[in-house]
Amino acid sequence: MESFKMPTAIYFGQQALEQLTAMTLGTVLIICDPFMKTSGMVKQVTERLEATKTDYALFSEIIPDPTIEVVSQGVAVTLAVQPQTIIALGGGSAMDAAKAIRKIYQTTLSQPATVKLICIPTTSGTGSEVTAFSVITDKQTQAKYALVSDDMVPDIAILDPTLTSSVPATITADTGLDVLTHCFEAFASTHASDFTDACAEKGMKMVWEQLVPVVKHGDNAYAREKMHNASCLAGIAFSEASLGICHSLAHALGGRFHMPHGRVNAMLLPHVISYNAGLDLAEETPALKRYEALAHVLGIKCGTPKATVRGLISSLNRQLNQLEIPKTIEEYGLDTTEYRTAVSDMAENALADKCTLTNPRQPSLEDLKGIYLKLSKGGR
Repeated sequence: MESFKMPTAIYFGQQALEQLTAMTLGTVLIICDPFMKTSGMVKQVTERLEATKTDYALFSEIIPDPTIEVVSQGVAVTLAVQPQTIIALGGGSAMDAAKAIRKIYQTTLSQPATVKLICIPTTSGTGSEVTAFSVITDKQTQAKYALVSDDMVPDIAILDPTLTSSVPATITADTGLDVLTHCFEAFASTHASDFTDACAEKGMKMVWEQLVPVVKHGDNAYAREKMHNASCLAGIAFSEASLGICHSLAHALGGRFHMPHGRVNAMLLPHVISYNAGLDLAEETPALKRYEALAHVLGIKCGTPKATVRGLISSLNRQLNQLEIPKTIEEYGLDTTEYRTAVSDMAENALADKCTLTNPRQPSLEDLKGIYLKLSKGGR
């Protein structure tokens, strides 16, 4: 027996933020990064809370790739405020941190308490507003850990595309490619189902059609809205189906070299598709058929299954070129020797990552090292 859960209420479209004024929230703790405060973006939330005379406090110390230390600091603030509602405003870092903070806070209370979690994404990328995942960084090991628990699924997601209108082109590209990777990996996952496929298929088609236009023309309101919705659809898909080694590899690489998560996924994705589909194998595998079906969703058909998947990779690479994504770690700016020295440790972390469990082809440590080396000049 399989199951599909969708516990998060989703409000989306222009002016979706107005829903805040219709809610009874109690005392609120807003969790965001310093930019949300200094840029005035947080006022989009606080002004609505003030209009309904809702008490609130602000924790604005979230950093990119939030660390265990930041989460601990947030838990201390939460214990002091004792909110009935937590609002996470920002990208994946703010939402992931808020999930972990709420989870830890609730387990430390002597008397169980229900704390509502509302996620308001300001980028179109992580889908964290509807998932059970929280990615936290350990500075000591230089690794990212994907925490997974149904207790961390947000209660409410508010998708207002106007919040993404000022996101720079580079970040729009990186986060959008993270959405595409979510869709591809959820579709190919060993836990995929008809229900997750529906969300993954719709999401990938929207990204395939809208990402390049919105990166080239950031004021394209229609494309912004479609990308924001696609990000959430991808989150629904992978929250249930989970992901694969592209994310496992990206978690380890991003944790070691502090590269943007979506960009790392994009650099890895063509190589991961080739490996997972078994283009290096003589026989045709079930995973190959799955990627062939994925290619068909995007209108790519090239005769044989392997030719079709190669066509998918070629089409993907054309999109990555249009979005100016580097192909190698040297193009990105990393030192070759330092990178190659780190490959073994990163591969071990990736092999232990929870996302590896649902990858359509079970990799060895050497397989993961080989994929990492393809990102370096020479490819060996």
